[in-house]
Amino acid sequence: MDIFGVICEFNPFHLGHARLLAQMHRRFPQAAALCLMSGLYVQRGQPAVYARPVRTRAALAAGADLVLELPVTVSLRSAEGFAAGAVEILDGLGAKALCFGAETGSLPPLMDTARVLLRPELPQALRPYLDAGLSFPAARARAACALGADPAVLRRPNDALAVEYCKAILTQGSTMTPVVLDRPGDYHAATPEPDSPSATALRALISAGQDFSPYVPPESRPAYENAMPHTMAWGERAVLARLRSLEEAAFAALPGGTEGLWRKLRRACRQENTLTDILAAAKSKRYPRTRLERMVMCAFLGLSQETLAQPAPYVRVLGFTPRGRQALGELPKEGLSNLGRREKHPWQDLEDRCLALYGLFARETEAPVQQERVVLL
Repeated sequence: MDIFGVICEFNPFHLGHARLLAQMHRRFPQAAALCLMSGLYVQRGQPAVYARPVRTRAALAAGADLVLELPVTVSLRSAEGFAAGAVEILDGLGAKALCFGAETGSLPPLMDTARVLLRPELPQALRPYLDAGLSFPAARARAACALGADPAVLRRPNDALAVEYCKAILTQGSTMTPVVLDRPGDYHAATPEPDSPSATALRALISAGQDFSPYVPPESRPAYENAMPHTMAWGERAVLARLRSLEEAAFAALPGGTEGLWRKLRRACRQENTLTDILAAAKSKRYPRTRLERMVMCAFLGLSQETLAQPAPYVRVLGFTPRGRQALGELPKEGLSNLGRREKHPWQDLEDRCLALYGLFARETEAPVQQERVVLL
């Protein structure tokens, strides 16, 4: 059986995700969709809006065959690190192709841009724009365009992430075939579009207690019934408590804290009253706010730059369909979760800590979760 990988967050799973999976199944009917999904925490440095079993069940009901967890040490990296870590995992598991949505809908401009970003002269081309005070993403886009990249590609969010996937495939010499799927709609739209809603808009509805079911495939809606949502706002006091008690050495060890950014964050944590004020006070022109948000989440979870750089020893199985069970049987067993093994792996301590803290972001108080069952459909 051919196994096609999909790197995802499904935060939450909605009609646009179901549409992408349907595209894949129409084009490659014999392939199984292996979704490598961020677990409890996502790349923006936020808690996932719903727990892993909820999002897994929603995805399996509407096109996913097998859902594995993208380790937290990958999901909380920068976009480049996120893509590189996920590609490495899927390639190691033997996935034949990597499918991803992009506004461009065409592979050549994405690969061309990836090659430009890998050119050795890029750092030199980047320097004048950074010296002029541009943020790193804006400076990189300007430098890439000066070297011949399509300026539109790096401005579109799904295209930009797709370029990172292409870069990872090229630099790692991956044997996976990149497959581009059409991704319509506005990724950052504040109002959900009927057929291709943005996850941003749906999370706003969820946090406000409003109905978002019209934007979810009918077969996935039962997964969300009575499910407890989670947001950073509901866990803010717990995060503030951690930040205010953190030692200087721990701030210095945070990922992404270069050029004195960790010092600005530490100072803001001791002067400001809210997370919003902390992020505003620590904001740097050179780096986007999401970098600080990831630093805050890593501080809360006790994750250092050294921890994030370590490869996870296994990938946790979150759920599968009968077709996914067959695909699971063809994956290398040494790369999968240690559930059922007699001896506890040291990596599980980190997983247990992340799971125990996740409930602090719930709308209502949750007891610490000890373990989640694998979802079977």
